[in-house]
Amino acid sequence: MAGLVDVVLRGLALCGQAVAVGGVLFALLVLRPAVRARPQLLPLLGRSLAFTAAGAAVVGVAQLFSLAVGLGSLARDDGWPVRDLLATSYVRAAAVRVLASVGLIVGALRLRRAAGTGRGWLALLGVALALAASASWTSHAAARLGSRGLLLALDGLHQVGAAAWIGGLAHLVVTGLGRSERAWPALLLKRFSALALTSVATLVGAGLALTLAFVGGIGAFLGTAYGIMVLTKVAILAALLTLGAMNFFAVRRLPAAGDVGSARLRRLVEVEFGLGLTTLFIAASLTSLPPAVDVVADRATLTEVVARLTPRWPTLSSPAIDELPVDDRDAPRTAADRAWSEFNHNVAGLFVLAMGLLAILHAAGRARWARHWPLIFLVLAGFLMIRDDPGAWPLGPLGFWESWAYPAVFQHRVFVLLVIVFAAFEWMVRAGRVRSRRAALVFPLLCAVGGGLLLTHSHASLGLKEEFLTEVTHAPLGLLGMLVGWARWLELRLPSPEARIPRWLWSGALAAVGILLILYRES
Repeated sequence: MAGLVDVVLRGLALCGQAVAVGGVLFALLVLRPAVRARPQLLPLLGRSLAFTAAGAAVVGVAQLFSLAVGLGSLARDDGWPVRDLLATSYVRAAAVRVLASVGLIVGALRLRRAAGTGRGWLALLGVALALAASASWTSHAAARLGSRGLLLALDGLHQVGAAAWIGGLAHLVVTGLGRSERAWPALLLKRFSALALTSVATLVGAGLALTLAFVGGIGAFLGTAYGIMVLTKVAILAALLTLGAMNFFAVRRLPAAGDVGSARLRRLVEVEFGLGLTTLFIAASLTSLPPAVDVVADRATLTEVVARLTPRWPTLSSPAIDELPVDDRDAPRTAADRAWSEFNHNVAGLFVLAMGLLAILHAAGRARWARHWPLIFLVLAGFLMIRDDPGAWPLGPLGFWESWAYPAVFQHRVFVLLVIVFAAFEWMVRAGRVRSRRAALVFPLLCAVGGGLLLTHSHASLGLKEEFLTEVTHAPLGLLGMLVGWARWLELRLPSPEARIPRWLWSGALAAVGILLILYRES
């Protein structure tokens, strides 16, 4: 459980860091020049600085909780080894992160209250860069014996590039918030577009160098959990770059003097920002895995990977509960364990495929009754609640509340709750019981969050090779889940004529999830 909580806290800290560091760069390089050209934009600068302070607060709180989790996991019978821990570079870097966060909060709020001088902004920039640099000292780069300085510099550049791009998108979204969506000044968009282009170049360049150092070859990409997570990041980055390019070329055609209220541009920015947040959580998850270059003995072979991905007729028969080692959670996985899991996935796939086909049917306008497809989620939730964890309630010896202490069970229970919320909100929206547009957004948001959780879902207790062979089947499911979520988001948020393609995308992706689950195998 400590590992799972630490990954979540790291993800929150990276998101807060993006908002804080990206906010300082956004204010300095985008908002301040825009305010000089158009003084009426000054309130946007104050709003952005307040948001920067909020991001820094998230970093500080998440880092303190992460330290507490680490100290708790290392506690001995005679108490916490505080003196030994204070001597480590990790704890010192964490302390610097907390102090830098406090400095950013104070500096941003002071500049918000007054216009501030050049020195004040320079000091704020220095603290922001210190926050990004301290993050490098809590990464894999700090643990390397060779070329540590170069790797730390590359990691710092990578984090600054990510913060400037993703954090800048967050501030761009915030500048348009209000009772009614504000139009974006074209001057603002053009300046941010230039900043984003530079940030992406920095992010990709430093990321490629770090990938060469930490992955170490094609075989490591295809044979380790770290490698598959990097490939997942690359897939999401490709989607981000596609959206970013569409926005970049749209912004280039805008006249600099006007304001922009384009719904299409605004929605694409929202999706780009959402995908960016998911990428940050995947980056946090990578820190819980050993770099692929260090995994040699436990690396899966290409033959093993191909065997795992080769389609096979689904398993529609389940072993009995007494064939499983439910009394010993640390027992090695058996053939019965794998057969149990395959049955769960294959049957769940039948439910999901049915929902996807009904969603496609409804999208085609052929059957109005097909709009009730979300109710199948409730049946799926009941099935998963019973079958997901045979060693826990209601089938196994672990009680209901006791079982929540185990990370795998905890994550499975969270997924079940997500499925129930899926069913409730989406059915009420489809049936016309809820007409609020905000309620309709619950389903796509939970799909996107669920897909992200699946991508960060850890199977470390299974061993490095078995973990990878599990992750290689989960990664496509997570990516498709995110496609379902963000395509449905676009369908709801875009004007009606432009919503057709997203509608077909998400319903087709939902059916594809069902097919992958039906073909899922662990042996």
